[in-house]
Amino acid sequence: MTMNKRSALLIALIMAGAAGSSWSQAWPTKPIRLVVPFPPGGLVDNMARLIAPRLSQELGQAIVIDNKPGAGGNVGAAEAARATADGYTLLMASPPLTISPALYKSLPYKPEQIAPIALLGRVPNVLIVKSGGIGSVSQLIEKARKQPGQMNYASNGNGTSLHLSAELLKSSTSTFITHIPYRGAAAGITAILAGEVDMMFDNLPSAMGQIQAGMVRALAVTTTQRSRALPDVPTLVEAGVPDFDVSAWFGLAAPTGLPPAVLARLEQALEKVGKLPEVTSAMQRQGAEPAYLDSKAMATFMTGDAAKWMRVAAFAKITLD
Repeated sequence: MTMNKRSALLIALIMAGAAGSSWSQAWPTKPIRLVVPFPPGGLVDNMARLIAPRLSQELGQAIVIDNKPGAGGNVGAAEAARATADGYTLLMASPPLTISPALYKSLPYKPEQIAPIALLGRVPNVLIVKSGGIGSVSQLIEKARKQPGQMNYASNGNGTSLHLSAELLKSSTSTFITHIPYRGAAAGITAILAGEVDMMFDNLPSAMGQIQAGMVRALAVTTTQRSRALPDVPTLVEAGVPDFDVSAWFGLAAPTGLPPAVLARLEQALEKVGKLPEVTSAMQRQGAEPAYLDSKAMATFMTGDAAKWMRVAAFAKITLD
């Protein structure tokens, strides 16, 4: 390489570094929009409203929550995917980002248009049955194997994480249990109490009241670690179902192509926010466990999650379009 070429390369590297530094120092200079792909009041929206004011303090700019519900989270994801990758539009990320590609032949966005920033927490699902009946996961599996197709399970609708959790259990245990979708998890629990179905998976926070009241029995949680909210309830892995790991996770993502300095600043800010005592305690009150992962680790996690749901969707022959 000639001296002129070396000089030109050195200048280019210095300019690139200066540009990155400039982005870091300048951003953000205006309010940031946080797209939440669900209506107000649910877990993902609650977590967004918990995190947003603390992240705003860290970044020195207002964060405006923009609820864009519809199509199981796909409307909001598409809204974020179409935005400019400048750090001023962020997305509250959750399981539909890894589930939808397995269920829909076509989406209003391409999965590669959205890139993770940081994972913040995970909420286990819980396997529940009517109190006074089946007493363990092993008993449930034994009964299902003896009565193939005669047992039923409820879900909050086709293609949801609760539906897919049950299908993952069926594929992992070689059992045949009939799916009955309901309009929401509450209706599914009512069906359990009425004896219309034998079991269901539910998000832990929404099932906790019925569990504590003794109306339903929690057989196992779906994460690989026990929940602090139900310390005496085993995981499905402990109950003999290998490699079972499902959660309602949440974090932040953005349109692919964020400037590296902006991504780094967001990662650092979110890691700090996620460790605040008032944030961790608020998460735990809602049944969530803080679980910070940076963008690279979150990408690995999402890749594994997407591959799992591809396998489950193929096993159960589930398509939504």
